[in-house]
Amino acid sequence: MKYSFKKLPHSEIELEVELSSQEFNDYIHKATFELGKDLEIKGFRKGSAPKEIIEKEIGLEKILFKASDSAIKESYKTIVGESKIEPISQPEVEIKKIAPGNPFLFKIKVYVLPEVKLPDYRKIASKIKKRKILVEEKEIENTLKWLQKSRAKFIAKNKPAQKGDFVEIEYTLSLAPGEIGIGVNSHQEKKKDAFILGEGHFLAGFEKELIGMKVGEEKRGISLEIPKTHFMKNLAGRKIIVDVKMNSVQDIELPEINDAFAKNLGNFEDLNALKKSIKEGIILEKEEAESQRIRGEILEKITKETECEIPQVLIEKERERMMEELKKNVEENLKISFNDYLKQ
Repeated sequence: MKYSFKKLPHSEIELEVELSSQEFNDYIHKATFELGKDLEIKGFRKGSAPKEIIEKEIGLEKILFKASDSAIKESYKTIVGESKIEPISQPEVEIKKIAPGNPFLFKIKVYVLPEVKLPDYRKIASKIKKRKILVEEKEIENTLKWLQKSRAKFIAKNKPAQKGDFVEIEYTLSLAPGEIGIGVNSHQEKKKDAFILGEGHFLAGFEKELIGMKVGEEKRGISLEIPKTHFMKNLAGRKIIVDVKMNSVQDIELPEINDAFAKNLGNFEDLNALKKSIKEGIILEKEEAESQRIRGEILEKITKETECEIPQVLIEKERERMMEELKKNVEENLKISFNDYLKQ
């Protein structure tokens, strides 16, 4: 067997393969008797008829088809093993010449794993400098306030909710009439949340609707417009309707931040010792974040400078996967067919 490679665009290769007349005749011989093993011909035991009679009974076309199929499969397997190529698609075969007593010629086109040319990562890494780690007093104070809130006492109150109260709510979201989106429909399950009113925990414009609500009170049909920059991409830039019920309103009693507060948090001699520990913790977090930033920047630059031709077959497979995922999301979340979704 002789074969040669030809590189094509988009990580596709073309193999040109030639089997000698003797090699292909072996496949023809084998195919003939495999096809004739179950033949029942008068004057011969089952499967024992001579080659010439089997050929006449079955037909040369069928024998050549089976012989070529076996020859292509076995040759392709041998070539892949010898050349160490890594196919990522089904081979596309074109027979160029096929006839008894002649060499068998065929071509195979197949997509393979692309060659990846990486840049010098050491050179890239050497150009990225580590930033100086600084901790501001404000960061320490914010952490202290967070610790203070985590140790707060909550006292139920029988008054309308006001800014600074701790509230517990349950709510449902639905898209406003005319809005189309994935992930939200008009029959959402009730969700629960709890937060300090007025700190901007919830959607913009929603918290002011809660001010003045009493325990057990409900509000329906609150209309909100979600910012285009909102992290929930399925809602960003859309109008929604919110129904809400106030489950609980509580006063927050915060402990005083002093030496006693520090001692209650752990093995701290006084407030200064707690602040020192907080600062050390912030430094560790920032150092880890800086390491992650440097790694990310190095990888981003390596990616930009890496040379790799993406095979078209992988692009097509990814496109198909994304389309199937979209269809599934539409049917599961919007409860409509994909054709109806396209019409809307």
